[in-house]
Amino acid sequence: MTERLKPAEDKATHPRAPEPAPAGKTELVAGASPYGWDAFERWILFLDTLRERADNMIAHERQGMPPLLDFDYETLLDARTFKRPANYALLRITRAGEDCWEDCVDEAKPPVIVIDPRAGHGPGIGGFKHDSEVGMAMHECHPVYFVIFFPEPMPGQTLADVHFALRAFVGEVARRHPNTAPVLYGNCQAGWAATLLAADCQGLTGPVVLNGSPLSYWSGEAGSSPMRMLGALTGGSWAAHMVADLGDGRFDGAWLAQNFENLQPEKAVWEKYATLYSHADTERERFLEFERWWNGFYTLSREEILAITENLFIGNRLEQGEMQLDAHCTIDLNRISNPIVVFASRGDNITPPQQALGWIARLYPDTAALKAAGQRIVYLTHEDIGHLGIFVSGSVARRYHRAILGSLEEIDALAPGLYEMVIAEPAKGTKGKARKADIRFEPRDVADLGIESDDAVLEQVARVSRINESAYSAFLGPWLRAASTPASADALRALHPMRWTRTMFSERVNPWMALVKNAAETMRETRQPLADDHPAIRAERALLASTGEGLAAWRKGRDAWVSLWFRTIYGNPFDGIAPALRNTQATTTDTPTDKE
Repeated sequence: MTERLKPAEDKATHPRAPEPAPAGKTELVAGASPYGWDAFERWILFLDTLRERADNMIAHERQGMPPLLDFDYETLLDARTFKRPANYALLRITRAGEDCWEDCVDEAKPPVIVIDPRAGHGPGIGGFKHDSEVGMAMHECHPVYFVIFFPEPMPGQTLADVHFALRAFVGEVARRHPNTAPVLYGNCQAGWAATLLAADCQGLTGPVVLNGSPLSYWSGEAGSSPMRMLGALTGGSWAAHMVADLGDGRFDGAWLAQNFENLQPEKAVWEKYATLYSHADTERERFLEFERWWNGFYTLSREEILAITENLFIGNRLEQGEMQLDAHCTIDLNRISNPIVVFASRGDNITPPQQALGWIARLYPDTAALKAAGQRIVYLTHEDIGHLGIFVSGSVARRYHRAILGSLEEIDALAPGLYEMVIAEPAKGTKGKARKADIRFEPRDVADLGIESDDAVLEQVARVSRINESAYSAFLGPWLRAASTPASADALRALHPMRWTRTMFSERVNPWMALVKNAAETMRETRQPLADDHPAIRAERALLASTGEGLAAWRKGRDAWVSLWFRTIYGNPFDGIAPALRNTQATTTDTPTDKE
């Protein structure tokens, strides 16, 4: 796969001084200023990149949206054929770059099972490129397995069906490696799915690594999460139920992707495209590579999205030990005896550290209780990387994920307790790669986590959600289900803004884009970009940056008002004013792009 290019690497290979266009151009070109012509060329290249993104998106859908892995693999198990079918499959990574399994795998090391999140997008983010979780596991010589899922759920698929499929996958890997327990590596939603395996009635024995994974949905101040507040202001789970009914029993993942983008529009709808335009010569490949994954929208079944919203997002039943997996088993986090590693980031506004770590204080009132349970929990935090950066950033993979995977033996040897994993600055000449000598585990107290929760307010949200859900199921839901058909669901999916705003640039949809394609091909052959220090280029980039700052200021004001309305409806409005105003001054770095 093509290496990603970073904006910092945008060096004009043929900078030119401001001078008239060379002879042979049209009269329009000859009379244009150097900056005007450069801006026009970049605009054409920008549009052509959007055209290629749209064509890639359509082609990927027609191919069935296979996993976007930068590694060769073979399929071992397909859960669609199970007695309790689910749209999941287990892969074995067979080649990393030029090295095949036999060349780089130490069979004595524990196998690593990477599970990608099923939260609107397709699988592949854990093995998106060579410097990834899969790549670091192979670098440390672990046998690596990867759990994927398919675009459409099986009819009536439930969370229990998925759970038992994952358990079968873990059992298959354990059978292949009988001398060492598998390591479960879960990203975001897949993290709590892995936790369910460790906390169900059978349990697991190997370590579990949770990357940006929310287990404590009520932890933190109630008005601190824009996504949580917006869900409460729309009345709870009934809205997700309605979207699934309109989708003929399927919940379109494009809605989740749109929610992510709305969290920080200055990043998703401005900075991403402003960077592409201003660095049109070097940003194209990196942009297209990430967008191919970002714009592959997968669906969930109605049963799954309702179970997720009612048990986790709103009900918080997982943390409270009340999540009923099926008629025979209730999930209890107290059952977990596996070593657990939690990786969170203070710059993550989707899964902030409070939601990633809050469950520890809920289960163990103090450190003595944690030690008495024989548990070992290790956590590490990044200072500012956004949610997606935890999984896709190459620098994070090289430094943090390699450190985690390279320290599994040390973690297993720790005495029961709570530890913070500290990765010191590498010695000079290591090029940012974390080494074992740079890693230490510092004992911490549960009280050090400082997790707070406003349960009284969020319990009101849960009650309102249950009332609205009952009313919807009794009155509106049956009519929508009767009126929805596969054809109407497909039409609504095609008309979703996250799709048509992309596909409108496709040559297959918009014939005029063929002219853009031809013009861009010609311009790439003759283009001579202006130097980065050209006064007009500097002024342009300053304007783009200030526009993004203005949009960020609007977003922070929006979040403050949402927080105030949230408190007005569900609690004391004056309690929410100060936190809301503080949030307007906060700076986050989460963005739906692959940032190093």
